Amino acid sequence: MTTYPPVPSLVLNTIALCAGKEILRIYATDFDVVTKGDASPVTLADQAAEAIILQKLALNAPGIAVVAEEEMAAGRAPEASEVFFLVDPLDGTKEFVSRNGEFTVNIALIDKGVPVQGVVYAPALGEIYWGEIGKGAFRATVRDGAIGLSEPIAVARATDGGVVAIGSRSHSGPETEAFLEAFTVSTFVAAGSSLKFCRVAAGAADLYPRMGRTMEWDTAAGDAILRAAGGRVETLDGQPLRYGKRDQGDDADFANPHFVAYGDPALGRTD
Repeated sequence: MTTYPPVPSLVLNTIALCAGKEILRIYATDFDVVTKGDASPVTLADQAAEAIILQKLALNAPGIAVVAEEEMAAGRAPEASEVFFLVDPLDGTKEFVSRNGEFTVNIALIDKGVPVQGVVYAPALGEIYWGEIGKGAFRATVRDGAIGLSEPIAVARATDGGVVAIGSRSHSGPETEAFLEAFTVSTFVAAGSSLKFCRVAAGAADLYPRMGRTMEWDTAAGDAILRAAGGRVETLDGQPLRYGKRDQGDDADFANPHFVAYGDPALGRTD
């Protein structure tokens, strides 16, 4: 039995659209880029989008805690809670800065460590994906700020011809290559931000290994969509990726270990 209160997907999608509108407004300007303490870039778009999301979540889902990237960077973390939102207002800031369009707005709902609901919106590409465990995963195009007809999405079965692997445009390396040696890889596709999860969820790719540092807000929304589409996200020891990780000792709160996102349920299974 889930404990999270119902938050209609339409609500989360609408919030993501509002944030995306502001991101696109700034995207069209000569914006400044600031480097944070962890050497990652941040722009006015990150901050403005997060402010919109926080305001609208407070109005539409009062009482549910929110862990948001820029709030965390400012040292403002909510008290621990079994049910909370994870927000990355602009995942793929490097893509935003390079203007390749592959950046996303990410909102996820976590219940007892599991991402049960999520939305990923790529405003420059006009693509939105959402999903909820038990209700399925969907995608639609966005034109003039409005979501078009939705279509259900599901993971694909890997074929004898090999798997399609997808990976980070900025962070692939020897560890990823070594992991993929266990598979017959027919194609490797590079993509930015949480779109990698969405491509696996929609059957356009079969697996996404991430052998680099990520934070929970980077992955939660895409993870929720992939799980709702029939896939899974696991740590390298085969355990489901968990959320709400605090007091990790050797790493920061909400930091993820290395993980692999699988489409076909049979991929990566040894039993």
